Amino acid sequence: MNAIVIENLRKRYGDVRAVDGVSFEVRQGEIFGMVGPNGAGKTTTIECLEGLRNPTEGRISILGLDPQRQGRELRERIGVQLQQSSLPDRLKVREALELFSAFYRRRADWRPLIHELGLEEKERATFGKLSGGQKQRLFIALALLNEPEIVFLDELTTGLDPQARRAMWDLVKSIRDKGRTVFLTTHYMEEAEELCDRVAIIDHGRIVALDTPRNLIASLAAENRVTFSVDGPLDVSLFRSIPGVSRVDQAGNGIAVFGRDDMLVVGVVMALASAKIRFRDLRTEQPSLEDVFLALTGKEMRE
Repeated sequence: MNAIVIENLRKRYGDVRAVDGVSFEVRQGEIFGMVGPNGAGKTTTIECLEGLRNPTEGRISILGLDPQRQGRELRERIGVQLQQSSLPDRLKVREALELFSAFYRRRADWRPLIHELGLEEKERATFGKLSGGQKQRLFIALALLNEPEIVFLDELTTGLDPQARRAMWDLVKSIRDKGRTVFLTTHYMEEAEELCDRVAIIDHGRIVALDTPRNLIASLAAENRVTFSVDGPLDVSLFRSIPGVSRVDQAGNGIAVFGRDDMLVVGVVMALASAKIRFRDLRTEQPSLEDVFLALTGKEMRE
């Protein structure tokens, strides 16, 4: 069953088309990601779904409800973590949880929730004393207080260090594993590839691709690459007979072997060993969701 259904969603600001005819469905119990360059329409789309913005055209159904006409009922059943959020610096963690709990008819006991989120020792700490990662976990706790069926996460890990980001990933997976649907936007392709069951790539207000990360990567038909360094001259024709090799590039002592065969790295290492050539800094690079993203949206800087 579908938790979210979007048909021909449009949002205009004067002559600017922030969202231009977007249609997609989100299945119950999946992590659905939306990625795109700055200004592509991600946040506008998610805010229309949450009922924070009025769409210019189109139909939105969230759990069978219209966010504009049935917003109060919908807010009892969804949780929202906004891209930019804040609380008064002197507000304590437990005070924020008690305050937000009072907004809902159905509410979870926040004590086990902050234990799960690693905030138990910060219960009496003020918001201004929390680290960036702790603030993000608090906002997730606030989004989960009403035991929502769908959780919206907008740029969840922006500004977090790698350790905090990984902890957030585990948290998102645990939300999904409890049967909830997660809709997230992110700038990090590695994050979308790691977390999402399906990903929509949006550019200039339109969906340009939508599939599983694996299928999106496979559709690019990009090559694997094996890079390494050698000391001294090397005849690169040594690698051209390896099955699947399409080309070999050499820049000084650095060698890059390209090909689509899954056993490319094995062939390269065996060729080097057979020729008794010493090598170092060997690395393998496979196509990623970032490659798909750049191929579809370009590499120019966006404001």
